[in-house]
Amino acid sequence: MGMNSFVNSVDLLHRALDVQSLRYQVCANNIANSGVPNYKRQSVNFESELKKAFESRDNEHNSFKMITTDSRHVQSEQPRDWRDVEPRRVTDYATTAKANGNNVDAEQEAMNIVQVQMQYQLLSQLESFEFNQLTTSMKSIR
Repeated sequence: MGMNSFVNSVDLLHRALDVQSLRYQVCANNIANSGVPNYKRQSVNFESELKKAFESRDNEHNSFKMITTDSRHVQSEQPRDWRDVEPRRVTDYATTAKANGNNVDAEQEAMNIVQVQMQYQLLSQLESFEFNQLTTSMKSIR
């Protein structure tokens, strides 16, 4: 395991932990507003954008590149750096709402919170494992 892959793994795990924290806040906010008329539930979009960034990087060597000689020319799409992907709060206007215009299902949000907590614990364990791997490999070097 190279140092660069370790840094990338830990960076990605940190980002994922931050996203799970934001998800927890968003779910708790949905529950807090479950009785507020016309409130629309929110969720966090991150993984799909991250996947697109990784795909753009992986497809870079296969993609068609246009040579441009002027800044006004149409530029080829550059691969997206996954480190630039930020979690986005998305408001759900599409699902059918209760009679008061609110579309929060408090029971579903509570289940989402349990799922978020479990994923957070798993990501914390993965991060701990990454550091244990590094410690083990450093001991074997000495």
